[in-house]
Amino acid sequence: MSISALDVVLAGAALWLLKLVLSKKPAGRLPPGPPGLPLLANIFDLPQKEQWKTFTEWGRKYGPITHVSALGQSVVVLNDVNAASEMLDKKSTIYSDRPVLVMGGELTGWKDTLALTRYGDRFKEYRKHMHSVMGSRTNIEKTHGLFETEALEFLKRVLRKPQDLAENIRKTAGAIILQITYGYKPKEENDDFVDLVDVAIHQFSEITEPNAYLVDLFPPLQYVPSWFPGATFKKTAQSYYQTLQDMAEQPMNFVRKQIAAGEAPPSLVANLLDRQNTSEQERNIKWAAASMYSGGADTLSSALVLSERPTQTVSALYSFYLALTIYPEAQRKAQAEIDAVVGSDRLPTFADRASLPYVEALVNEVLRWGTVAPLGLPHTVTQDDIHDGYFIEKGTIVLANIKGMLHNPDVYPDPWEFKPERFIASEGKPAEQDPRACCFGFGRRICPGLLLADATVWASIVMSIAVFDVERKVVNGVEIVPEPKYSDGIISHPEHFECVVKPRSAKTEALILAH
Repeated sequence: MSISALDVVLAGAALWLLKLVLSKKPAGRLPPGPPGLPLLANIFDLPQKEQWKTFTEWGRKYGPITHVSALGQSVVVLNDVNAASEMLDKKSTIYSDRPVLVMGGELTGWKDTLALTRYGDRFKEYRKHMHSVMGSRTNIEKTHGLFETEALEFLKRVLRKPQDLAENIRKTAGAIILQITYGYKPKEENDDFVDLVDVAIHQFSEITEPNAYLVDLFPPLQYVPSWFPGATFKKTAQSYYQTLQDMAEQPMNFVRKQIAAGEAPPSLVANLLDRQNTSEQERNIKWAAASMYSGGADTLSSALVLSERPTQTVSALYSFYLALTIYPEAQRKAQAEIDAVVGSDRLPTFADRASLPYVEALVNEVLRWGTVAPLGLPHTVTQDDIHDGYFIEKGTIVLANIKGMLHNPDVYPDPWEFKPERFIASEGKPAEQDPRACCFGFGRRICPGLLLADATVWASIVMSIAVFDVERKVVNGVEIVPEPKYSDGIISHPEHFECVVKPRSAKTEALILAH
């Protein structure tokens, strides 16, 4: 009797389930957590939506380190900055791996990007390339002119099309990262590279949704042939794989042609290709660049970017405009400070940053209040560990509840209120914890572009405050106050809201147009 493909798959699934059932008991005391069912453990306890809320509740009940298990996979949730730092920072040599995602990583090839690359030599080479252009304050300071130029371009876009605020923000972020990475200045409309990364990120968002594909729950299904009934996911994976390859390869080809013609401006890729590289080195250059490209050219959909952490820039700037719409007093205070320090005859620059403490506090509050990545990206433990007396098994997935940390009322009183003053020390009252302690991630998986994101966000915010008034929309004589609603998922953006953005005066409008 012949053995069919179905027989092979069913046998594989049976062996996989048997392995889960017979998996060894933990060698030590596990962290506390909700009790589970026999065999299935906590599979029904894991939330499908707004996971950070459930994890925050667990933190209050069980403590800062919480453990659950589902289908044989141990998961540890960290609800406290100190606990996350102790494990992910101080023990980063064993807490820096990534879990294997079958559909999102293996079948569609996204395991080649920095976000899903396993911890090892390739990961280190990616990070080294990125560090060479955005990993130090010296490198970022060299690029201040670019940030200021693109922030001014952003002002012009908003002046022309204030109703397209989200799109204007996205174009600014994409323009900066494409120039740094490939020396490529994108077109204002219908740019092929920007459109391509939008499609790729949208696809990745789809295939990494929890329980979106059965193959992630039952990995043996990945061996089913594409013609097999019900295996349409294999065809989807093949199509999405090609999109990803195009996204990584096409900008590289652009730089190669520029180099051959002697016309390549300085960029990460041009600098790295201007040397003798092995095929493996060139491959790593391509994927390091693709990770930067997609990590900076974020869309306003619920998408996971390819960088170590979802880009702060797009979501943070959209949160900034949302905050000013809801909290006009913060805008007035920031404008008064800029007027006093900078005046009205020029735009603010990075040279003014140290003299604008309220604006700095406002930027901090944007990063805290509008948390971009509620849970960051998962870490995986590469060897057994004992931490605070708890046994953390090799292969355990570790999640940092970043949104819970940034909205912890014990650390940030009135956490849902937008209060930049919380970051300004006063007599008898210290400043509250800098959100950068966790908003960019932890350990060796911390966002490699955190300095770039910080500079981009600051430049765009300070210039916007200097020249624009952000007001609530009025309908039939009634001001519409938007609700601060955020999309769910690995990366979180404010949902669409309406506001009115207009120049503060004829003089500020002239300042924008004069450059």
